[in-house]
Amino acid sequence: MKFFIFLFLLIQIYADSTLDLIKKRGYLKCGINPGLAAFSQLDEHGIFNGFDIDYCKVLAAAIFGDTSKIEYKPLSTKIRFNALISKDVDVLIRNTTWTLTRDVTLGLAFSHITFYDGQGFMVPKKLKVKKIKELDGATICVVQGTTSELNLSDYFTYNNLKF
Repeated sequence: MKFFIFLFLLIQIYADSTLDLIKKRGYLKCGINPGLAAFSQLDEHGIFNGFDIDYCKVLAAAIFGDTSKIEYKPLSTKIRFNALISKDVDVLIRNTTWTLTRDVTLGLAFSHITFYDGQGFMVPKKLKVKKIKELDGATICVVQGTTSELNLSDYFTYNNLKF
């Protein structure tokens, strides 16, 4: 069984008023995951680089004609939605799964998927695990409060597996 996670741009429903606010302020506040390899991580000079950072730059270029008019706001999984809802950030460009619940209950609008991947497991080769069901009773590390955690729990519960 495969699990899927979507990475996308997440914007506020009131895009017009948000855009006016951004233009008036003079820079974009971009919510990012502070340490996701190849998506948004600091280089040896303390500068954020990666796929998500490039999306922030594209938005700044579209709004201001200048890719430097950005304030990057590193956000944990736990506070990312609150930061967007409270307008601490203008846009959330980081790994987040698109769900109907988030569409309906948070009052946010997902714009489009920018990265699509699957959920998988890393296990020591010496265990010779070939199927997820062989992980019955295993200790599994996953970020709390994520869709990945929910998917894992649902799958293991459905298949009467313990973890």
